[in-house]
Amino acid sequence: MSRLVMKFGGTSVADLERIRRVARLVNAEVQAGHQVAVVVSAMSGKTNELVAWTDGAGAAAAGLAMSDDEYDTVVASGEQVTAGLLAMTLRNMGVPARSWMGWQIPIIADDAHGRARIEDIPPEKLSAAVDSGEVAVIAGFQGVTRSGRIATLGRGGSDTSAVAIAAALRAERCDIYTDVDGVYTTDPRIESKARRLSKISFEEMLEMASLGAKVLQTRSVELAMAQKMPIRVLSSFVEPGEAPGQGTIVCDEEEIVEKRIVSGVAYSRDEAKISLFGLPDHPGVSSEIFGRLADANVNVDMIVQSHARVADTANMEFTVGKRDAQRAMDIVRAAKDEIGFDDVKCDEEVSKVSVIGVGMRSHTGVAKTMFAALADKGVNIQVISTSEIKISVLIEEAYTELAVRALHAAYGLDTL
Repeated sequence: MSRLVMKFGGTSVADLERIRRVARLVNAEVQAGHQVAVVVSAMSGKTNELVAWTDGAGAAAAGLAMSDDEYDTVVASGEQVTAGLLAMTLRNMGVPARSWMGWQIPIIADDAHGRARIEDIPPEKLSAAVDSGEVAVIAGFQGVTRSGRIATLGRGGSDTSAVAIAAALRAERCDIYTDVDGVYTTDPRIESKARRLSKISFEEMLEMASLGAKVLQTRSVELAMAQKMPIRVLSSFVEPGEAPGQGTIVCDEEEIVEKRIVSGVAYSRDEAKISLFGLPDHPGVSSEIFGRLADANVNVDMIVQSHARVADTANMEFTVGKRDAQRAMDIVRAAKDEIGFDDVKCDEEVSKVSVIGVGMRSHTGVAKTMFAALADKGVNIQVISTSEIKISVLIEEAYTELAVRALHAAYGLDTL
């Protein structure tokens, strides 16, 4: 019998009626002859509520001291509730099931509380459970440190839990159920002509996830690619008796027969552009700036440098997430006297729009099409960055939707 891991996000288990719907989907796979493990998130909104109780402001208001390991104990409880409720519901349907917490398996993680990474999952206990015909219902988002403390994996970590468990069990596939029926060529809320992709490569999905697509967590795609574990994205919002559809398969590039030049258009409004003027143009300046930002855990994305009009000086622009913008500005300003630049400015009214496709490796003219389409709509490009399968541009935020629609049409994605 083949093994299958099914993962259900917060909107899929938001209340008892939706949990009953999930139980029917699980039972359908059991009846089809699969050995099943299920990974669940907390009910929609529950993690935010728990975080509010334990963050700086909430803890201070309640007279609580901040503690990373106890924070994890609190915020991990949402998944535990869902796992127990789903196991109970399956039992009421006559399906053998039990809930599993991360420490019971165990899912061994490092001690970076709140953002832990999975180190190992010994498969023996889970394998024995599913081999016996029992559905293992696992609390996602959590592991246990080698010293025995609960450690959470960061927001969206249940996706990573599911892929890691699928790899440990040597499952046929990891099915991730969400509130959409697959991966689309772009956000359907912006472009009504967006099309669902039947297959997408790990690399393309990784780029889309990192560029703002919310379907899958970036770390889960990285892990799936490393383990060569196929993921299928499906909708759990189906009526009783209906199948959830075929969804989108995220797989190795070699499994996709017809590779599209561009598979999708992604965008992110969580961008801030920092501009430095009059930098000394000599070795070591960039290292000093970005070294300080790295030491403060500020993630830098797009970077461009150009010569200034004054001899031996340069101008530089780079982007960070909006929540890091003020911290990045403070770090740069603190280094002004030491580095010797003239001025620094921050612009948060920008967005990043990207086109992604493995077909870029073997086709020319992709950038030309992108730039022509944006120029035709009067969209000015501020910064450009590229990779082997991606071109990203920074533009004024007000033009985001216009740019997405223009690029979607320019690459023929609305006619797939």
